[in-house]
Amino acid sequence: MDLRIRPAEPAEYTALGEITAQAYLQDGLLDFGESDAYLGELRDVARRAAAADILVAVRGGVLLGGVTFVPAGGPMADIAGPGEAEIRMLAVAHAGRGQGAGEALVRACVERARAVEGCVRVVLSTQRTMYGAHRIYERLGFRRTPERDWNPLPALLDLTLLTYELTL
Repeated sequence: MDLRIRPAEPAEYTALGEITAQAYLQDGLLDFGESDAYLGELRDVARRAAAADILVAVRGGVLLGGVTFVPAGGPMADIAGPGEAEIRMLAVAHAGRGQGAGEALVRACVERARAVEGCVRVVLSTQRTMYGAHRIYERLGFRRTPERDWNPLPALLDLTLLTYELTL
């Protein structure tokens, strides 16, 4: 069965939110577990969809994962500047890993960015321990941009996010 990347449907928002939350929880990416405030953002796909594009990976009718694509700044952008699109919240269910879904989602975001007038770069942030994601980004030509690394919660904990960019 072929892997399909397409826009998320509203009926899938709850399932995708749970896939995203569980991927972060199971990979140990949330410092406070179920009480982590970011968990609510991960689960709130409807809010993200109102401000960005949500893409999903589906194989044989099974939702494998998704990603948030921010075309040109906007309220969902963390680090994107003028002329930059941003990839956020890439997540694949544990049962769906190793099937190419993560890479296909990133490729779809790159293609979308190329279609955005004036977009010259795709940027993203990632945690240090997201090794599988790092491999995907590097395989697709993204390069590390340590000068853009940042901490979303500097007052609370040392959570420096690594950044990558791909020039289109």
